[in-house]
Amino acid sequence: MEILYIGIFLFTAYLLGSIPTSVWIGKLFFNIDVREFGSGNAGATNTFRVLGKKAGIPVLIIDILKGSAAVALSYSSGFDPGSDFFINFQIALGVASLIGHIFPIFAGFRGGKGVATLLGVVICIHPVACSIALLVFLAVLFTTRYVSLSSMSAGLSFPIILNVIFKNDNANLMIFSILVAVVLVITHRKNITRLLNKQETRVKLYNKASH
Repeated sequence: MEILYIGIFLFTAYLLGSIPTSVWIGKLFFNIDVREFGSGNAGATNTFRVLGKKAGIPVLIIDILKGSAAVALSYSSGFDPGSDFFINFQIALGVASLIGHIFPIFAGFRGGKGVATLLGVVICIHPVACSIALLVFLAVLFTTRYVSLSSMSAGLSFPIILNVIFKNDNANLMIFSILVAVVLVITHRKNITRLLNKQETRVKLYNKASH
C-alpha cells in the first residue's frame, strides 16, 4: 500500500509539472502557440522572447510555483521531515514535476527545458543554497544579458554551494545537485553553440530612456 501511496503523490507531482503555462497563456490571451515560434520551447524564456513581459512574467512565476508545489506535497505525506527518506522523496517529487514540464500530458508531451520548474524544486528542497545560486544567475544576467549563460552558471554553482559550503551529507541530494548542473548544460547545447558563435540573443533588462 505504501508503494501505491507514494505513486499517487508522484503522479500528482507529474500532473502539476504538466500544466503547460506558456501554451495555455499564449493560446488564451494571444492566440499563439509559443512552440511554433522562437526556440520552439514551451518555457518562460521563449515566452518572453515571443510574447514579451506581460506573458513571460506570469509564465515564469507559475512555472516556478509548479516545481515548489510538487515538492511541497511531501509535507502532507506524513513522512518524517528530518529523515533522509523525506529528502529522497522530495527529490523524487521534484523529478516527477520536471518530467511533467518537459513532457506535459496536457500539451501533447511537448514542453520546455524545465529551468523555471527546476528552480521551484530546488527552492523548496534547499532554499538558502538556491537563493545563493539565484544571486549567481542575476550577477551573470546583469553582466552579460544572456539568460542561457546565466541559467547554466547558476546550475553549475548549485552543487558547489550545496555540497561544499553547506556540507550536505545526503548522497542522493548530492547526486541530484550534480545532475541539475549536468542537465542544464545538456538542455542548453544549442545555446552553447550560439554563444560560441556569438549568435545568442541578449535580453533587454530595461528600456532605454527616450530623448
